[in-house]
Amino acid sequence: MEDDLLLRKFQKELSAGTVSLALLAVVADAESPMYGYQIAKSLEQLDGVLSGKQSALYPVLRNLEAAGLLESFVEPSDSGPPRRYYRATDLGHVTLTHWAEAWRATRDSVDHVLKGNFK
Repeated sequence: MEDDLLLRKFQKELSAGTVSLALLAVVADAESPMYGYQIAKSLEQLDGVLSGKQSALYPVLRNLEAAGLLESFVEPSDSGPPRRYYRATDLGHVTLTHWAEAWRATRDSVDHVLKGNFK
């Protein structure tokens, strides 16, 4: 039981930055602006990035927008309330490149240690 709690705590801590990276990557790679539900569905396919916590998506999107990495606009919807669409800014694309490099370097370093290559 304690192992489960420790694993959940570790996953929560690990996901903090990776969700921002994944969201920025999905939006930056999109051919056209995306609204929140579309972004969540894209991430769901990656199994584990949001792990069923779609509500966590919107604060991260707002933070990315406040940082100037995303921009958004609202459009009316025929099937319900208006939708907020997001697209990556030029700064968002540049930042994604740097974050992806940092992610790969961190991943490679941790993999190196986990394989016992630190001796």
